[in-house]
Amino acid sequence: MAEAARENTGEGVAGGVGRTALMVAAARAIEAHRPDALARDPYAEHFVRAAGRAAAHWPVRPEQVPGGDADPLWGRLGRYFGLRTRALDDFLLARARAGTRQVVLLGAGLDTRAYRLDWPPGRTVFEIDQGPVLAFKRGVLDGLGAAHRAERVTITADLRLDWAGALTAGGFDPAQPTAWLAEGLLLYLPRTAEQGLIDTVDGLSAAGSALAYEVKLGTESAAIRDSPVYSAARHRIGVDLLTLFDGEPRPDSAADLTARGWSTTVRTPFDFTRRYGRGPRPEPYDALAANRWVFAHRPGA
Repeated sequence: MAEAARENTGEGVAGGVGRTALMVAAARAIEAHRPDALARDPYAEHFVRAAGRAAAHWPVRPEQVPGGDADPLWGRLGRYFGLRTRALDDFLLARARAGTRQVVLLGAGLDTRAYRLDWPPGRTVFEIDQGPVLAFKRGVLDGLGAAHRAERVTITADLRLDWAGALTAGGFDPAQPTAWLAEGLLLYLPRTAEQGLIDTVDGLSAAGSALAYEVKLGTESAAIRDSPVYSAARHRIGVDLLTLFDGEPRPDSAADLTARGWSTTVRTPFDFTRRYGRGPRPEPYDALAANRWVFAHRPGA
């Protein structure tokens, strides 16, 4: 995912935004072992364990979570990440089964969709991230003897800079429809970087392309910033999400895409809780209430 690692060592991966990548991987590992799992990632726990002592005591199975689903970190927030994974898995597979042959994971981080999803034949998954992130992931997956189920192309690039040339040099064809995914990415980017990313995706998207991404609306109140989700992440595993989220006023990328001719749908996570019958539900002073998942489609020719 885009909550990415920065260094090609266990200790480096555990630092900064890299620790959020491990947090999400641990949540996916816990979800994978639930009898009612929304998504199953058999590789997630191996990333956590490869990080060394910084994450050595983190849970990777439901029975290791004190308090179960009532736990604000590994219960409620963990189920959020499981729900997000499932919703975006379904988005990508639906596009692939409808004929889209190339998928681009923007800020791929520890995403293993090229390995774990049941892709139709002839699909290519491009993973864009910084070199140390991709190297750490490659080391873990190669050590497991993991085999990808779609052609997998890794692109070393910084999404805050110019990355289109590296993607096309890696074999990406802008004349073909693409399924784009920015999961857990835009929340961390400066405003100008988000606008630049949307500009680039728009410029590289043929008719019939689609994009899914996650945003957080507005500025959260002091009561929400004191949410147990944020405090548990900060005090128990050293992830201060509030300092990682970019503090600038956010652009309305969904409106921007609509103005460019895309059709956009904005959903809350709770919409998908209702759809799948499980996942986090609204609560007072909710740290998840401002999260939105945006699905955009460029009409076909």
